[in-house]
Order: sequence, then C-alpha cells, then structure tokens
Amino acid sequence: MAFGVRPRTPVQAALLRMLRDEGPVSRAALVDALGVGRARLAVEIDALGAVGLVEDSGVSVSRGGRPSPQVALRSGLRFAGVDLGATSVTVAVGDSRLEVLEVVEEPCDVREGPVPVLGRVDDLLRKVLASTGTPDLAAIGMGVPGPVSFREGVPVSPPIMPGWNRYPVRDELARRHGCAVTVDNDVNIMATGERWGGVAKGMDDFLFVKVGTGIGSAAVIGGHVYRGAAGSAGDIGHIKVADGPTCGCGNDGCLEMVFGGAALSRDATALARSGESAALAARLVGGSPAGDGVLTALDVGAAAQEGDAAAIALVKAGGRLLGGVLADLVNFMNPTLVVIAGGVARLGHPLLAEIRQTVYRQSTPLATSNLPIVLSELGDTAGVLGALVTASDELFAPA
Repeated sequence: MAFGVRPRTPVQAALLRMLRDEGPVSRAALVDALGVGRARLAVEIDALGAVGLVEDSGVSVSRGGRPSPQVALRSGLRFAGVDLGATSVTVAVGDSRLEVLEVVEEPCDVREGPVPVLGRVDDLLRKVLASTGTPDLAAIGMGVPGPVSFREGVPVSPPIMPGWNRYPVRDELARRHGCAVTVDNDVNIMATGERWGGVAKGMDDFLFVKVGTGIGSAAVIGGHVYRGAAGSAGDIGHIKVADGPTCGCGNDGCLEMVFGGAALSRDATALARSGESAALAARLVGGSPAGDGVLTALDVGAAAQEGDAAAIALVKAGGRLLGGVLADLVNFMNPTLVVIAGGVARLGHPLLAEIRQTVYRQSTPLATSNLPIVLSELGDTAGVLGALVTASDELFAPA
C-alpha cells in the first residue's frame, strides 16, 4: 500500500503524531487540539484515509451531548527499526502506536561493508515481517555506529565502518522496500528511544551518553535531538583526554581509545597477563563467561565486585575521565538529566558513582543543584525503539 506523497500539511502532521502518541481521538477533541474548523479537519482526515494512514474507530464516550466519531491510525500500520552496531544488528517491527511486535538480533560485523551487511538487514526484515504477518511497511528507521549526514541519509567517514563512507544507505533501503526511510547515528536513535519509553520519557532537555565499543552522546534540546550543522554533534568519543594511544580518527588520546569497550578489553587483558589482577587473570585463563576468553566490561565489573584492586582502579580511572568530559558538557548545556547507556555502562554503580562524583565536583553548583545522573533502563532495546520513533517521525513529517 502506498502511504501518500510526503510532506504532510502541518495539520496532518500534528494529527498523525497526536494519534500515535495518544491513541484514538474524537473529531471534536481534534478540532479543539488542532485549532481548525470541522470542515477543514474533515478534509485533512479524508486525505489521510485515502492513503491508508488513518481510519474511523467507533465513537467517543458521551458526556452529555452527541457522541463524536473517533479517528485512529490504521490498525495495520507497521514500522521497522534497525539498530546496527559494530558487532551485531537488531531489527524490530512495531505497530501504529510503536509497540514492538517482534524483534530479532544476530551477530554482524559492520566492517564487512554495506553490501553484505544490508543484505543481512534485508533477511532479518523479511523474517520479522513474515513472523508478524506484515505485508508492507510504512517506514523504516535505522541507526549506524558512526557519523551520519542526516539530511542525505549517508554515513560520512565513519572510523569503524570501512567501505561505508557516503554509501546511500537511506536511498538503497527505500528502493528495496518501497517506503520512507531515515538513517541516523546510533546514539541519536538511542536517545530518541530513551525519551519515548525510558527514564527520560517526555523530557525535553537531557544528555544521553553511550559507552560501548566507542563513546558518543546525544543532546536532546527542546524535545529534539540536536544534530548540529552537518550531523556530527555529540561525538565526544574523539575529545582528547590523554597522551596516546592513536585513534582510528588519526588523533592521539581520544576518550574512546582510553575508556571505550576496546580500550577496556585491552587494559584488562594487560592487567591479567602482568599478574596485577588475579581475578582478571583467572577469567583470561579459564575463559571469560561473557566473551570466550576475551575480557570485557562484564569481566572487569565482576572482578571489581569481588574486590580486585586493579579492576576497581580501572573502573574509577575510566569514570573520572568520562566524568571530566561530561562535567564540561553539563556546564555548557545545563541538562535536566544525564543518562548513561551502552555495554561498558554494565560496569554499573561503581562506574556511575565515579562519574557522579567527578561531574558534581567539576561542574558549577547551579548546573548540578538538581541533576540526576542515571543508568538507562532500556538496555539493548533503546536503539530499535528509537529507530521506530524516527521512522514514524519521518512518515508524519510536515512540510
């Protein structure tokens, strides 16, 4: 089914988002909420109904007058979200209210390049569509682990994505699936998911930080992710915090080279082999439960919980470095909330405590007088949830 030529009129865009966010709404309530006359509203609803986006949904409960007909998004409307990470890909299908109907995840090496990786994405999309009985998609949202020109829908010089530079990801997916597609940086879509259904639900100004293989952030300002002039806002992983080692971006001492997932694995392995950490050495020799002999943040966290001094020092050092960068961002942005997510965030409260202590000590009192710094509660689902939201935002966008 075709879903009409975008862009929508401002009234249509506002109506569609209202139905997505609130569910079925009476025509009388829509007149009041949108500030249009009944005749204009009827024209807009008819136009959206003609392209399969809305449908009648019974009548509202009467409160003394004549019951008003209700309007809802079409019940069969389906969106897809794709969260592409460095080593895995997750695909989900959601309904018109963005409730996740089915989700699948598989290992996937983004370094294989766009052709084989997008082929895997296609396979997973077909799998979830078949599982949910979905004949067609209204829109697809996708996040990728690197800088993205949001306007063009292409990755731009992504450090950990060889072969992806300026590859037309958005246009290629749109061609293959015949629907609207939006492509964004993975941290931006995670922040969007957090605002939709996480600890930052409904918040208009907050800072989201992902600490995984790399480190990135997203600033949500006025309810929208701030992408900057070219789409690279929030790339804090390449802020210099130390001398060496050399980063994939060409500079030395970048934050993610000192405390990203790969850096943590490197330093934990060094501690294990040197004998400085008996707990990490035991995991390296015996095989890490999380990584089959490759030490990860989970191993460091477990060793720290056992009281291993070297592992505790590793966590605290990383927390201080990240906290120092966040303190500057808090001073600059003055957010209402800071959310920490990603694989390395699984170090948990020892890491969180060090970040909090550093931010509260180094930021101005006014900026931190009522500033919660918390761990994400969505975990690995933040990305696909945010991708579903951005997909619907694209389909419902006004002119």
